[in-house]
Amino acid sequence: MNSYTPLILFTVLTNAAAQLMLKRGMSGLGGFDLATDGLLGTVFRVVFNPFVFAGLCTFVVSMASHLIVLSKVQISYAYPFLSLAYVVVAAYAYFVFHEDLSAARLAGIGFIVVGTIFIAQS
Repeated sequence: MNSYTPLILFTVLTNAAAQLMLKRGMSGLGGFDLATDGLLGTVFRVVFNPFVFAGLCTFVVSMASHLIVLSKVQISYAYPFLSLAYVVVAAYAYFVFHEDLSAARLAGIGFIVVGTIFIAQS
């Protein structure tokens, strides 16, 4: 195992957490009416939603850790791990948001996991 794999996995988990916070925040906002709120009002409403704001901050942490990884590890090794964020998000969305997880999605998740295992062992 590469010594930077834990940092890569931290990047994956913070990326997934950011996505989930953004989803939660945007789901709670409802629709947008630029004619009523205006562009600036809409932007403030979105950005200052606590979940959206936390998601954006978490993306900054994720990107910072990813930059550290990129400075130390070959991109062809590190970048494919980011696909694991999809696995985390899909599982969370299924169990918490009660989103559909079809057979095709499960097969895709399986391919992602197997592919990442191959890359991790290279």
